[in-house]
Amino acid sequence: MAAATVENWSWFTALALGVSFLKCLFISAYHSTDFEVHRNWLAITHSLPISRWYYENTSEWTLDYPPLFAWFEFGLSHVAKHFDSNMLVVENLNYASPSTVLFQRLSVIFTDVVFIYGARECCRCVKEQKGSRDVLIWPSFILAVLLLWNFGLLIVDHIHFQYNGFLFGFLLLSVAKHLQSQHLQGALLFSVLLNLKHIYLYVGPAYGVYLLRSYCFTQHNKDGTLQWRSFSPLRLLALGSIVVSICALSFGPFIAMGQLPQVLSRLFPFKRGLCHAYWAPNIWALYNVLDKSLAMLGVQLRLLKEADLPRASMTGGLVQEFQHSVLPSISPPITFLCTLLSILPAVASIWLRPQGARGFLRCLVLCALGSFMFGWHVHEKAILIPILPLSILAVESREDARTFLLLTTTGHYSLFPLLFTPAELPIKVVLMLVFTIYSFCALRKLYSGQGSLLHPLEVVYLLGLVAVAIVCEVIFPLSPWQQKLPFLPLLATSVYCAVGVCYSFLRLYMSLLRQQEKHKQL
Repeated sequence: MAAATVENWSWFTALALGVSFLKCLFISAYHSTDFEVHRNWLAITHSLPISRWYYENTSEWTLDYPPLFAWFEFGLSHVAKHFDSNMLVVENLNYASPSTVLFQRLSVIFTDVVFIYGARECCRCVKEQKGSRDVLIWPSFILAVLLLWNFGLLIVDHIHFQYNGFLFGFLLLSVAKHLQSQHLQGALLFSVLLNLKHIYLYVGPAYGVYLLRSYCFTQHNKDGTLQWRSFSPLRLLALGSIVVSICALSFGPFIAMGQLPQVLSRLFPFKRGLCHAYWAPNIWALYNVLDKSLAMLGVQLRLLKEADLPRASMTGGLVQEFQHSVLPSISPPITFLCTLLSILPAVASIWLRPQGARGFLRCLVLCALGSFMFGWHVHEKAILIPILPLSILAVESREDARTFLLLTTTGHYSLFPLLFTPAELPIKVVLMLVFTIYSFCALRKLYSGQGSLLHPLEVVYLLGLVAVAIVCEVIFPLSPWQQKLPFLPLLATSVYCAVGVCYSFLRLYMSLLRQQEKHKQL
């Protein structure tokens, strides 16, 4: 097995240009409130002094990303003024002129060059199969398609509207640097990423423990094995200097102005509820439904009075708190404890039995998915954080390919409610079908002769998504229940997908245990 060579990468360029052209076709498509969020941030950073950035609240969509992303918006605003200067007026709420739409769409497409570069670097790290001349079944080719043409990223960034591709580019570049044993560069890139969007704290434990163990404590022998060595304070100092320098660059001006508490209050709004307005398909979605079911049963059995039950809407665009009726209500400390317990075995594994960069990558995926499963106020879009890195493992391990197919199909379908307008229905259906069919066919071809990738019951579960989609997208909108129970499609999607996400999380841990057992035997 050898790493993919850099010759004849014209196929990668073709894939990147093809997906960029596809993104251009979505310029006039529906966009969510996130479009106004980022327009408002352009206006804030361009029109106001830095001292007011994290205090401005003319719009309800206040600046709540780390300062480095605010500087990113500031840079974009100086290009935006050449398209339509009115978009940079703070008071112009919900401003969406054709020039504004064009600029913001193009800004996402052009900044995706970071993601394209990150994907290419990851593809260069993949081990190729000897003797294979068919580029279509090269692991590097399959990985390029799984990353560049990822269905979830396409609809979240280029229809719904966000800059996840730009951010994921830094994550992929950081992972690639660690796969190439360039730990300081990987740490630098991850530090930049954290200061662009703090949601990547989810995978911070994987980075921290891996770098400490594999860079400061571990010796890499010539035969590829790892062993303990004396602690290197100089290496720890180098890592610490990188993190502190990036944080100082990002937060320094606000610390100097005495605004750090205000900035942190924007970044960590714990007054928000347990779940986002649209429930992410995680353990709390199942918990909410169980509570609701017990409450309804209690009313039917006359053990509870309906008038005494707390009221909470399950839909709507704004954040709201949710008090449970029967089960104990969940607080931020409880979600933190659950998240910590869920990732602890994975983090412990790369400390006690390090398996190199691939072990780190597996831990990163588990940390991302564990945080998605048990975190406070998790956004449904965060499912992409474990899905994209898992793509790398999927083209190198049949076991990981199986989990990837389950998690990706389930996680991607859970994003369907983000695009709820009729015009986007055929777009999301076609895009998901194409990506899903390719994923199954390509990975099955890659692991041909090794048996079926999925268990029959897993196939039945995934086919159930088709039934859920038909009911939620076609039958329910035409039924009288739409007016009476408008939350049912969201509820059904979240709960059904939560089962698949939980199952995938358990499968990843089973795979981790098998890897540890194999490591013991070597």
